[in-house]
Amino acid sequence: MPSVAAKSSGDRLFVGLNTGNLRVYRVNEGSNASDRAVDLLREEEKFSKYKIEQLAVIKEAATLISLSNGLISTHDLSTYELHSTLQKTKGATTFAVTSNIVNDQGIPLIVSRLAVAVKRRLLLWIWQDSDLVSEAQEITLVTGIKTLTWATATRLVTGLTASYVLVDVENSSVTDIVGPGSIGGGSAQDAGRFSGAGVASLGYMGMGGMVPKPLATRLKDGELLLAKDINTHFIDSDGKALGRRQIPWSIAPEAIGYSYPFLLSLNATKGALEVRNPETLTQLQSISLANSTQFYVPNPNVSLAHAGKGFFVAGERCIWRMDALGYDEQINALIDERRYDEAISLLGMLEDALLKDKEGRLREAELLKAQELFDLRKYRDSMDLFTKARAPPERAISLYPQAISGDLHGKSESSEVDQEKSSASVETPDEQEAPKIATDKNDVQERRNSAKDQEATETSKPKASTQAPEMSDAASQRSVSISEAIQSRRDLEGKDLQVATSELCSFLVSARTKLQRFLNFDGTMKQESTVISNGSEGQINAEDLLLSPEESRDHSLQERLQATAKLVDTTLFRAYMLARPSMAGPLFRLPNFCDPLVVKEKLEQSKRYNDLIDFLYGKRLHREALQLLQSLGKEDSKVDRPDHLKGPERTVAYLQNLDPTYTDLIFEFVRWPLSEDPKLGMEVFITDSDNAESLSRDRVLSFLKEIDEQLAVKYLEHIINELNDVTPGFHKELIEEYLRQLKAANKDSKPKVQQTLLTFLKSSKHYQSWKILPLLQRHDPDVYEARAIILGNMGEHRQALSIYVFDLQDSSKAEEYCNQVFVDNVSSPTSPSFNVRRVSTSTDDITPSIYNVLLSLYLSPPSPHKMQWDPALDLLAKHGSRLPASSTLELIPEVLSVEKLQSYFTGRMRAANTIVNEVRIVAALRRTLDDSEEARLRLGESFPGGNRGRNRSVSITEERVCGVCHKRFGGSAIKVLPNNSVVHYGCAVG
Repeated sequence: MPSVAAKSSGDRLFVGLNTGNLRVYRVNEGSNASDRAVDLLREEEKFSKYKIEQLAVIKEAATLISLSNGLISTHDLSTYELHSTLQKTKGATTFAVTSNIVNDQGIPLIVSRLAVAVKRRLLLWIWQDSDLVSEAQEITLVTGIKTLTWATATRLVTGLTASYVLVDVENSSVTDIVGPGSIGGGSAQDAGRFSGAGVASLGYMGMGGMVPKPLATRLKDGELLLAKDINTHFIDSDGKALGRRQIPWSIAPEAIGYSYPFLLSLNATKGALEVRNPETLTQLQSISLANSTQFYVPNPNVSLAHAGKGFFVAGERCIWRMDALGYDEQINALIDERRYDEAISLLGMLEDALLKDKEGRLREAELLKAQELFDLRKYRDSMDLFTKARAPPERAISLYPQAISGDLHGKSESSEVDQEKSSASVETPDEQEAPKIATDKNDVQERRNSAKDQEATETSKPKASTQAPEMSDAASQRSVSISEAIQSRRDLEGKDLQVATSELCSFLVSARTKLQRFLNFDGTMKQESTVISNGSEGQINAEDLLLSPEESRDHSLQERLQATAKLVDTTLFRAYMLARPSMAGPLFRLPNFCDPLVVKEKLEQSKRYNDLIDFLYGKRLHREALQLLQSLGKEDSKVDRPDHLKGPERTVAYLQNLDPTYTDLIFEFVRWPLSEDPKLGMEVFITDSDNAESLSRDRVLSFLKEIDEQLAVKYLEHIINELNDVTPGFHKELIEEYLRQLKAANKDSKPKVQQTLLTFLKSSKHYQSWKILPLLQRHDPDVYEARAIILGNMGEHRQALSIYVFDLQDSSKAEEYCNQVFVDNVSSPTSPSFNVRRVSTSTDDITPSIYNVLLSLYLSPPSPHKMQWDPALDLLAKHGSRLPASSTLELIPEVLSVEKLQSYFTGRMRAANTIVNEVRIVAALRRTLDDSEEARLRLGESFPGGNRGRNRSVSITEERVCGVCHKRFGGSAIKVLPNNSVVHYGCAVG
């Protein structure tokens, strides 16, 4: 039986034979079998006197290490001459070598260590680069050492007779490793796979068999695997358990190893090499290698742990070299076999540089796994994985029946059927090429003879694997075929469909949120970049959310995002309608990309008219919404609808929410409410809202005139009285409307209309009187007073008073008119030319007065009118003081007795006395005020309320501040005010 070693470069193979000879082979690399020849370079006879049990190479020290007859020997790697025999190692059973890069004060050194097991003793030697730097270090353990495995550059896992220990070679510390079953430790018996001593252990104890060998191998990232009997234990480089489940071995392995990224085990009983995933522990491949007893995995390169050199398996007379397929081929093989869990796990273990588009391959594998979970009716797990993989929404939606997926229904089925046909058409090789066997020319014939009863199988590649007895996670369950999956989706209905749809909602909401990072609800892009950061979720690529690229290759990114958003929102609406009807309303009341045709059809079927109207409003499909409201609101509608949709109320409310850009649409659909209920219909134009106030008032007025003049009057009154519109045209329009109503009014209603007109003429100041006057006929009694108001506004007071005196013959209104003009003049004394003094006491005052005009009309009327003594005398009695004396007396006829003018003269005298008395009182009050202030200043405290006058003093402390600037006074100049407050002199001046 040979012992095997190889140089780390992988081009040399050292084989130690039972005869003590050493053979050196060169294994050539090539793409086919003929290129990959094995050449015997050299054979060293009598390399050892005894059987060569173990070989190892320390490349950096150019040293070949061998174990023979219980002794460790070192040889020159070039000439194979014996350097030395380490006598301290007499009785050695095994050894282990490791090489690592160490920084010594910034200088990188390659440090190699040799650990040798001699019964209970552990011996250690160290090389730095090519020099042996120290004598042997010795550590004694509690029992005999069976195996040695380097965990790190300075820590060694040692398999003892009944347990494992972790040895730190720098400080010579020994740590017990606690494991299940036969692994050893305090909790071993309680943690075994069979709740007690291992089955194999009982067999050995009962039948006197050998105690199983403790095995160990180093995995990636500082992890190690311990194996004894059928028990396994995963630990880290500190010896702590990783809490992973045991490998389901039925028979204890002969040897274990790790060839990136797979876990290897050799079963001598079965004569098979098993390849497993070290994460899922699933058996990927079982390769039959008859009479195989050991294998050798080269130490990884110090700078590249995943060199992937392959490994060697040795039998009694044969050595198999095992190479792995390319990693991309392995992934393809696993996916073709629908072993998605293993593909995902393998992709996670491999580094990015070893694969073409690792991220894309991993994402595709996760999508296929999610689709398989869906077919297994694990809907929540499926959607969670779709979300994690950032699946295109189309991928998940197409799995659902047409009630949810719409036009996408059947798309995934057709693609899967095509894939199944293409997979079936690929021919599978009948037989794999046998691995290369390292022999010399003398062994060729013997190898040929032994090949008849020995089966050599190829390298460890998943595609050539035999049937695996274990599967992980969902793969352990019955895998469904593509045809079964398609049929399962077609049969998806009832409660299963509701459950599946409910889980789809969460996926679609997540996709909708991601789309909103790129797209505004008006369809514009938020930013041009296709990749954005999303906090804890990392980066989001817009391409991951898009529809199939082959179907949208000719469209821009914005158009493709819009199509995806439309698909997501429409499908989410369908899902809500089926699984969560109450959530449909909030969806389309918010901005969305739902397909209006789909939403309209679904909501009409379910008679959710309110929700449909809200949706159409949100999508700005106002014409369709108003047509629906009109059809539902009319009495002759045959549609079964709720009571609140009957009548024009809902239409009016909808129209009130439309902005002025839809003015034409408002005019079109408001006719029906105005005909049914004019008061309600007018709420569209006169309601207290921004939309109503922003409508074009000219257009609204013209529109209402076409329908009804009364509606136009109501609208004019609203914009003038409520909105304070000062446009002269609107005021003129309203006056014209009042005049038309006045002409058309009957005897009973005329006074009311007339009063409304007069009130408006008096209150409004924004119409143009000269335009209104021609509308008022001179000889029309109904507009006499209106003409008087207009003439008064134009400043024609004599003509206005003539109407009151002669046409209306109403002296009280004439007097009221004069009073109003007088008050207006007093409030704005600069406007008219009349005397604005309240009382006239001078006989030489010749300034005209409005009362003087009225008096002249009474006493000097134009022909054919007669003088009116009584109103004239009454006017003199009431307002005589407001009339200039000279002009007034000139108007009084000589025939009028003085007795009748008594009231006039009495009023004049009283008014003059009143003015004189007022002046005297004001002067006296001013003198009193001056005396009082003078006394306060001069008399000071002797005067009640005084403040010591000019002799008063104020106290300025450090805390006192200026009352103006609120700063302390310090040494600044101050000023004392009469109320004893103190300020800076500068502040008082300012």
